[in-house]
Amino acid sequence: MTEAGNINNSPISESLKCLAANSFSALDLLNGRTLPEKLTELALLGVPTGPPLLTAGLKHLSASLHGLDASGVRVVVFGGGTGLSTIVGGDSRNMGWMSEPFNGLKEVFPQTSAIVCSTDDGGSTGELLKDLPIIGLGDLRHVLLSAMQAARLRQRYHLDELQAIQTAASLFALFNYRYRCRPTGVDDLLAQGRLDLGSLPRAMSHGILTLLQVLFDDPRLIPTLERPHCLGNLLITSAIYSCHPGKTTAPPPEAIRDGLRILTDLLSIAPDTVLPCTTTPSMLKMSYANGVVVSGEYKSGLARRGYPVDQVFVDFLQQRPYVLPEVLETIRRADIIIFAPGSLYTSIVPVMQVPGLAQAVRDNQEALKVLVANLWVQAGETDLAMDDPNRRFYVSDLLKAYQRNIPGGVKGLFKHIMLMGLQDIPGSILQNYAVEGKVPIYLDRGRVWKMGFAPLEAGIFSAESLAEQRLKHDPAALALTVKTMWAVRDHLDNNGCCPEAGQSLQTGGVNFTFRAGSELACERYTGINARLVDLEVAEPERVADILWRHADIPVSHLAFMRGLRFVDRRAWCRCQEWDKIYSFFNPEDGFLNIRQDMLDDDHFEVAFLVALGQSLLGNYFTEKRIAPLVIDGDNLGKVYCLHLRPEEERICLFTNQQLRQYLMLARMCPSGREDVFTRVLNGDEGFTPPGLLFGLTYAWYIDNRFVSHIEYKMSVAKAEVSDLVPEQVKTLNRRRALIDFFRTVVFGQ
Repeated sequence: MTEAGNINNSPISESLKCLAANSFSALDLLNGRTLPEKLTELALLGVPTGPPLLTAGLKHLSASLHGLDASGVRVVVFGGGTGLSTIVGGDSRNMGWMSEPFNGLKEVFPQTSAIVCSTDDGGSTGELLKDLPIIGLGDLRHVLLSAMQAARLRQRYHLDELQAIQTAASLFALFNYRYRCRPTGVDDLLAQGRLDLGSLPRAMSHGILTLLQVLFDDPRLIPTLERPHCLGNLLITSAIYSCHPGKTTAPPPEAIRDGLRILTDLLSIAPDTVLPCTTTPSMLKMSYANGVVVSGEYKSGLARRGYPVDQVFVDFLQQRPYVLPEVLETIRRADIIIFAPGSLYTSIVPVMQVPGLAQAVRDNQEALKVLVANLWVQAGETDLAMDDPNRRFYVSDLLKAYQRNIPGGVKGLFKHIMLMGLQDIPGSILQNYAVEGKVPIYLDRGRVWKMGFAPLEAGIFSAESLAEQRLKHDPAALALTVKTMWAVRDHLDNNGCCPEAGQSLQTGGVNFTFRAGSELACERYTGINARLVDLEVAEPERVADILWRHADIPVSHLAFMRGLRFVDRRAWCRCQEWDKIYSFFNPEDGFLNIRQDMLDDDHFEVAFLVALGQSLLGNYFTEKRIAPLVIDGDNLGKVYCLHLRPEEERICLFTNQQLRQYLMLARMCPSGREDVFTRVLNGDEGFTPPGLLFGLTYAWYIDNRFVSHIEYKMSVAKAEVSDLVPEQVKTLNRRRALIDFFRTVVFGQ
């Protein structure tokens, strides 16, 4: 036989030998890339179709995973808002929660605790902060309902299954009811909301009535009834203050803890199951890549600065942040630590910036630690990447953001990254979301793997929502996935991550020092209203609302004005040669002047902010004029000339040095005289005078949606700057310096 005819040496023969040498495992019937993903698929979807010889083992394994008793496993979850409550026990602000209230981690792991972000300052929580020196309660309210467990509720109040569901539905209506008119008493409050406490167990109903009565009896809480509120927030407030007798309004940490214990006892939740990350009032601040800082969680969520977020930091107001010992003990004893999905910069990061919490997580080296990645890119937070704002946001960007913003970085905080597998999601659903501006955060598995983390994609979406063309996390599926990871935890370390990689991200991290803010939110609100009483201000309530919503504006910025007046359009005689801004500050009488037709909401706000900004310059000049520039008989343009008032006669926010610094940033040139600044204008060249530029930049810094003119000027920072055009570099540096001046000098950030 010829060599060519020898089948034993043919390529086909060699291939057959290789294939015959490979054994086919039953696990190969599962689609996941890694062992954890395969086992998760088995737990969620069941045994795939295949030869009985192979599937028999899978059936046994599936039954073992589902039958695992996790009642003794201690789980702690960090987060805030919807993401945290959803995975703990469903979104308790969603109407659909009432039909299935007993779901999620709390049912699979009865010993689940939540450590909740406390920087919330929007909605009803924001209204409470106007009156009381307390932490943000909105996220705590959200999680309290979600944490109710069927078994404990039924046992405590001797309920059957249907009664337990009906009780949860009644509590949903109670906690989420928002009244608009000030109630005259408890009966009126319940009548307005058509709330029937008779549908609750008697002991629970009695406890809630007692808390509601405190709202009308405690002088410290009566002012809160004047504002529209979510009743759940008021119940928490009442419980806290009932544990803090006396006249002082600032509750000590123990009162916050004990108040939450009152509510968890009423709801049949284990003590200290829901705890705030800190009992110290705090404020979130968000710093963008262009140097602007935005204060307040609610406002940060609305901001659209057009630049990626660089860093987030928390100001703890008036005192060093305090962490309840129960929080640290819960972390120390945890078998599983989970970081819930949610807003990247406004849920996990503020919690981990509380001194001691990140280190407490690292010190627990035995726990299974999981980060549940966000599903959607969030406008204003994760829609732009730091290294390239023109590309979409990936999971690796999420990890880098945590590294930049958590003290000590992400080392030791989590190893496994759980995210929703999108491969089974119909493209039509993703397209519908794209039309709404919602884009998924995609997994760049290779980068995440090289960073030293183990990604796990799983079908943790709600099938019911998918049928309705909606996509959201399914609490039951997510809990089962965590249970599967726990069951096979001894097999996880060598599956799904690169053991040699990750040093660049898992070492280092940013070191944060403790930051103490100057005043509590309620003190600032009181200061705003006290100052407005001293001024002659038209529309004082609207002005107070604007100042309150923009927490970056200190009350001291009202010191250079005497009042606010509206001017009829027919009487408006201010020259609009240089602008179409219908407001200004008159240094002669100290009044902000706004044209009457600017009372439209958006127009009024920007007009007020521009004029308020101008008032900070006060009476800084004695004369400003434009003179023709004539050389050798040729008219070459104009000279804008500004004469400064002597420093000892100025009423102005700035020192002489700071004022001169600003004028040069406004492209005014110091002349040979100490008190004169000039600007040369060629031909018909346009010009924004320094006073107007200051007012416009002030309004832009506070909210860039208001002033398109300045937004256009500042957009040069987004362009690629070439060193071939030195003037472009100068312009960029001048814009950056102007932003730095406003951040550090004007707003003291």
